[in-house]
Amino acid sequence: MDAIEAIETRRSIRSFIDKKVEPEKIEKLLSLAMCAPSAGNQQPWHFIVIDDEKVKNDIASLHPYAKMLFDAPLGIIVLGDTSLEKYSGYWVQDCSAAIMNILIAAPSLDLQTVWCGIYPTEERVKSIKNYFNLPDNVIPLALIVVGYSNKKGFKVDRFKKDRVRYNRF
Repeated sequence: MDAIEAIETRRSIRSFIDKKVEPEKIEKLLSLAMCAPSAGNQQPWHFIVIDDEKVKNDIASLHPYAKMLFDAPLGIIVLGDTSLEKYSGYWVQDCSAAIMNILIAAPSLDLQTVWCGIYPTEERVKSIKNYFNLPDNVIPLALIVVGYSNKKGFKVDRFKKDRVRYNRF
């Protein structure tokens, strides 16, 4: 699958089969996440890989839109570390770029994903910070649910010409 096809067919998949994700595939996804651009090349991200049943179930219970984690083999929480920022406030963009790399790369490893937001919803941020006892400078941005699925992405044309302007609004 080339990059264009991966982008065009990326979809949020919410149903997963009972099959573990191999450690080398997890490492590959995280390696690709860390290839993302970041402001000042500061790479202000950390990742918590969740494959323990109890932890997965606890997180699925804490997040109102992550119930698919009950059935998925894996979750990855993407964290922004504000102490690693060179330019204040850019951690959200930096970590979002890392998330997008995971979402786009996963199908090439025969995996499917769904991005479940945590930040900026205070209640979700607080519950995840408390659960993992995160320091003040580490903020949970998102949970990515990952696994094998019988469903695959498909191409949808979302181009809206009326939203494109040249040289002025």
